[in-house]
Amino acid sequence: MNQLNRRNFLKTGALASAAGSLLFQGYSSAQAATEDQPVGANDAVRVAVVGFRGQGAGHIDRYLKIPGVRLVALCDADEDILDKKAADLDKKNIKVEKYKDIRKLLENKDIDAISIATPNHWHALMAIWACQAGKDVYVEKPCSHNVWEGRKLVEAARKYKRIVQIGTQLRSSQGYIQGIQWIKEGNIGKIVCARGLCYKFRDSIGKVKGPQKPPARLDYDLWTGPAPLKPLMRKELHYDWHWDYDTGCGDIGNQGIHQMDIARWALGYEDLSPRVLSIGGRFGYQDDANTANTQIVIHDYPIPLIFEVYGLPMKAGMKEVTHYKGVRTGNIIHCEGGYFSCGHDGSGKAYDKDGKVIKEFSAEGVGAHQDNFIAAVRSRKIEDLHSDIEGGHISSALCHTANASYRLGTLTEEKDIREAIKDKGDLAIETFERFKAHLAANNVDLGVNQATLGPWLKFDTKTERFDGNDPYTDLVANAMITRNYREPFVVPEKV
Repeated sequence: MNQLNRRNFLKTGALASAAGSLLFQGYSSAQAATEDQPVGANDAVRVAVVGFRGQGAGHIDRYLKIPGVRLVALCDADEDILDKKAADLDKKNIKVEKYKDIRKLLENKDIDAISIATPNHWHALMAIWACQAGKDVYVEKPCSHNVWEGRKLVEAARKYKRIVQIGTQLRSSQGYIQGIQWIKEGNIGKIVCARGLCYKFRDSIGKVKGPQKPPARLDYDLWTGPAPLKPLMRKELHYDWHWDYDTGCGDIGNQGIHQMDIARWALGYEDLSPRVLSIGGRFGYQDDANTANTQIVIHDYPIPLIFEVYGLPMKAGMKEVTHYKGVRTGNIIHCEGGYFSCGHDGSGKAYDKDGKVIKEFSAEGVGAHQDNFIAAVRSRKIEDLHSDIEGGHISSALCHTANASYRLGTLTEEKDIREAIKDKGDLAIETFERFKAHLAANNVDLGVNQATLGPWLKFDTKTERFDGNDPYTDLVANAMITRNYREPFVVPEKV
């Protein structure tokens, strides 16, 4: 269980001041781009992809299909992955330059835009550096590893007049665009709650007895970048970084950011929530991960946003996951006269109070998010983006503030959890009861293995800092707003 108290908080040095205001080595402020440099309508947009063992491979495939786009460079700290992908492209007569270090890539003036699909802890810094170097940016979700650096990325995008899109591709789904507009028009009454669901089976990552060797041709120092440089204490470096708070954000910031973004979109809120609470734990096994695999989040907007993560199966011994109103990973927008249900494939359905389908929306457009980015690169109009960095920052930060509550939590009896959320009404209590039943189906008794209840954290939406809690809680929570950056991988105070 990942809990923080006053002693281990001070011992681990989590109480950190904001990082220094240094531009990355290799760029002076005089070299940093300050002018908007549009790409001509007939010019090829020259793109580099950074990180492609997972999601980045999809970036490569998509850019190769977009007319007027040239894939000109690849960058990855793991040279085995880098060489293999470059060789695969070479077989198709696609020649790319190879880079291990993003800083070297950004010195190349023949690159117009970069597409980032690295681990989360690198997203904001790479994107800020790219803006300073005059590149447009497509950055995977979440666009940040903490709230503060996400805001710095927004500042960099605006200062250097860059087009910056976050990879919440459901924003490009016509089913979601049309469906959310339809419910906002009041066709099934006023929205009473927006719910995000991330029900995906996540097995144990195992438990090692000592430090593990990183991949032989991976530059581990470079891969670690802004995060603390620690021995590798899990079997797999790649992908399982999601389940370590030093580099990832758990499933709420992995898959769940998509659904968090859709829920906020439906509600129409442009700021972070003024209060947040999280309940959860890592249940069903003990391994080297420290993020929650089962989690409830309540963002206390005037109309609440409730989020759920279930990493365990429908019941013990299975791999199939459960569902809520037919949705496993997606959203339910509860309205007075029914609800809107949308899956991660981008399709949607509207139901009346009796559960009868009254309207359907197709998933058309969900695969064209990079196309939208390229179109905005050409137009130079932020408003052409489906997922501009400002909104991407807010949706990402909703994941970070939720995790802050969880990480400040303590093991708590069921009755006290119910007491903490009772003022949020029947939907909140019903969510907890399903949480309990889901765990019971996986042989987890909350009477024996208690859940962690985080505090209600008050948040100043203008300063984007925790404020109004007790002094110690504000102190500890605000330390999670940023991090101690490791030189030279420092997010600058002044971008």
